[in-house]
Amino acid sequence: MTPILAMRGITKTFPGVKALQDVNLAVRSGEIHAICGENGAGKSTLMKVLSGVYPHGSYDGEITFEDERCRFSSVRDSERRGIVIIHQELALCPQLSIAENIFLGNELARGGLIDWNRTNHAAGELLRRVGLDENPVTPVSELGVGKQQLVEIAKALSKKVRLLILDEPTAALNDTDSAHLLDLLRGLREEGVTCVIISHKLGEVRAIADSITILRDGRTIETLQAAEVTEDRIISGMVGRDLSQRFPPRTPSVGEEVFRIEDWTVHSPVHSGRLVVDRASLSLRRGEIVGLAGLMGAGRTELAMSVFGRSYGKDISGRIVKDGREIHLRSVQDAISQGIAYVTEDRKRYGLNLIEDIKRNVSAAWLGGLSRHGWVREHEEHRVAEEFRARMGIKAPSVRSVTGKLSGGNQQKVVLSKWILTDPDVLILDEPTRGIDVGAKFEIYSIINQLADDGKAVLVISSELPELLGLCDRIYALSRGRITGEVDRADATQERLMQLMTTDRE
Repeated sequence: MTPILAMRGITKTFPGVKALQDVNLAVRSGEIHAICGENGAGKSTLMKVLSGVYPHGSYDGEITFEDERCRFSSVRDSERRGIVIIHQELALCPQLSIAENIFLGNELARGGLIDWNRTNHAAGELLRRVGLDENPVTPVSELGVGKQQLVEIAKALSKKVRLLILDEPTAALNDTDSAHLLDLLRGLREEGVTCVIISHKLGEVRAIADSITILRDGRTIETLQAAEVTEDRIISGMVGRDLSQRFPPRTPSVGEEVFRIEDWTVHSPVHSGRLVVDRASLSLRRGEIVGLAGLMGAGRTELAMSVFGRSYGKDISGRIVKDGREIHLRSVQDAISQGIAYVTEDRKRYGLNLIEDIKRNVSAAWLGGLSRHGWVREHEEHRVAEEFRARMGIKAPSVRSVTGKLSGGNQQKVVLSKWILTDPDVLILDEPTRGIDVGAKFEIYSIINQLADDGKAVLVISSELPELLGLCDRIYALSRGRITGEVDRADATQERLMQLMTTDRE
């Protein structure tokens, strides 16, 4: 079968970095084609070449779409041919309505004026097509991430899409929204829309993809028929080595209790009287990795942020005990000074300054320790950042590299470096491997193990139960703000944890 899309010999170079080297990709009409690879393998760069984000002339190689040679100079050029890309960072205007977002740049006008009746009616038809039951005049800011993703797809459909590209479409979605999105893509395939999906979630890839192309270090490794391969085969192609052990080996050496919260209660800062965390109690010991499991909305992040200097919530009560004495954490600075660190689940919004370099991000939480007479010692700041770049294996030419240009795995290593520099006794890691590939996950797991071996107490919050089971010594379950159980590693199973995560009883 002649492919609807053929990319041949694609090479893309940035200053000092060859992001793509002689990459080939062929996508058949009407299929869902997955592209897999580690962070930094070149997946998103390849799709930006295809969609005109990187215009013709800025790369080598050729693109053929529907048997016609294409030289896109902009995204608008590719969209005119029916190629639409939905980036991982959604490009919606939160203040505008759903309908306004769907037809932004593609307005339905009559006599030079927007026809709002026609616009809202057409938007309603598109929303029904993607299974979204919302009024077209609703502001996008009132929608959750899952519904915003569907608005992006409706927007693509309004442009008569022939080839839909989705970059990590389920990275920020819960299981229910992810399942709905995958069902929608199956429906689009039945309608003849060809899809290219970039994803780190190999279970989803195998569930939905017809074909899989694997990239590694900017090169095409192979293209496989999804029905013929296992996850281990995909992983081996992605990382260039066998990862029969997804988690690095570790022999725990657990010491005395270092941190405990008792009867911790937090109210919502938005909805008066609503309990978000209800009398939660848990403890951490030196050298121990403890997990916190819970469904979306259970209160995991709210618990962590409220403990970390009351970064979330109001009317907070309960006790925090560290090294046997009660402490009071009224601010983030209090938490840092007491040896507590928190790695946020949203590294791009809260964990990093993406327009700053690695050096400034690594030093951000410990400027006091790098200062003299109120001035940051730049040579010391540079030395420390270089030390962490080497120690953590951050792939960048220098610590002066802009953090926003790093892959997700390397960004996560920068966040971890920032907090490890403060030399905390307690680290709270909220979704530490979200949005990064299996190879980078193994590296993050190794770092977490080393932190525990160094005597740190580590609390890991994760939506992935296999991650908690493979990493943690003990696991607490949280349901509707309440701790509903505690399970030792030897006794923990996904079924047992899910039972605890879905009950209201302690």
